[in-house]
Amino acid sequence: MGEQLDEITPQDSFVVPDYTAPGLATLMPAVVDVVRGRKDSAGAFLGASMDDIDRVVVLALDGLGFFQLQPRLGSLPNLARGVLRRGYSVGPSTTATALTSLTTGATPAEHGVLGYRVRLGTHAILNTLRWSSSEREVAAPIPMDFQPVPPFCGENPAVVTKYLFAKTGFTQVHLRGGRLRYWHAMSSIVEKVMSAVKEGESLIFAYYDGIDTVAHEFGLGDAYERELTMVDTLVGMLMDLLPSRTALVITADHGQVEVLQPPIRIDAEAMSLVKLLSGEGRFRWLHCQQGAADRVAEMASERYHDIARVLVRDELVELGVFGGVPSRSVLARVGDVAIIPTSAVSFYDPDDVGALQLICRHGGLMADEMIIPILTFAS
Repeated sequence: MGEQLDEITPQDSFVVPDYTAPGLATLMPAVVDVVRGRKDSAGAFLGASMDDIDRVVVLALDGLGFFQLQPRLGSLPNLARGVLRRGYSVGPSTTATALTSLTTGATPAEHGVLGYRVRLGTHAILNTLRWSSSEREVAAPIPMDFQPVPPFCGENPAVVTKYLFAKTGFTQVHLRGGRLRYWHAMSSIVEKVMSAVKEGESLIFAYYDGIDTVAHEFGLGDAYERELTMVDTLVGMLMDLLPSRTALVITADHGQVEVLQPPIRIDAEAMSLVKLLSGEGRFRWLHCQQGAADRVAEMASERYHDIARVLVRDELVELGVFGGVPSRSVLARVGDVAIIPTSAVSFYDPDDVGALQLICRHGGLMADEMIIPILTFAS
């Protein structure tokens, strides 16, 4: 399966992840094996020998895709020093789903976080990043009930994350069990990580969201290049300060697709048979009226076949997009029909808009958003 991963190109428009290959669902178990002394198999997933490693720092860089990083490594001297290999993100390639797979080592089918916006009850929508319900009378669920898989494979690592996320339900979903310490500025990530190192921590997980934020607002141009330069400096500082027998493993939750046109409004005839929309612009779920799913899928496929794949829910499960068969209660969180772009477009939901017009997007299954880097620095 690794050969298939290496054969994927940016032109591939529909990538179904192999959840047994290097990627978000296999990275944390490999890292935990290292700190527990089981190092032989871990090296195959991390791309470098772990024989002399006793401590691992995992740095998750939100939004840094393999195909965005690789051609820019010539101007990123610190990142270029690592051993780079490819990995799979998850389906959908959205932050809530991907980060939960990264920290739990579970597939989306197993942990149940099947998107950024999922159905809650009969008519409400749960924003999984904000952990908020769209309807006042429908409460957001208890995080541990919604996502039962323990993060970090039973370990209790030091976790360095942004202070704004301190009290969110999503932090409980994907970081519970970690001993959290918060950063307020990029430079303080170094301070927090090194403080954990000095305290003898063998597993440290750090998260930085700046690359994704810049890509959403500015695209993949000059501002993005400057942000990568800043991150390269951060990585250089960590490499200079981390002691011997320490590995730094850098990865991302997903990549990016530049979407330079406004979101597409779904065909009115199809929408007349739809009760609710969920998901994200690049993985839009349609919740259909009773018995209308096949008709909606047929209409949407006829209308958008040249720019998207239109699949009913069971087809996505059979393809393995979620890494297994979700339970009935988990499948109830998503719609009946999914529109998944195979080109640089997104699909509109009037309840899924913000003040910022997004330029880069993700969530779909194109190679640019699905293939992530795994960079290993083993001292």
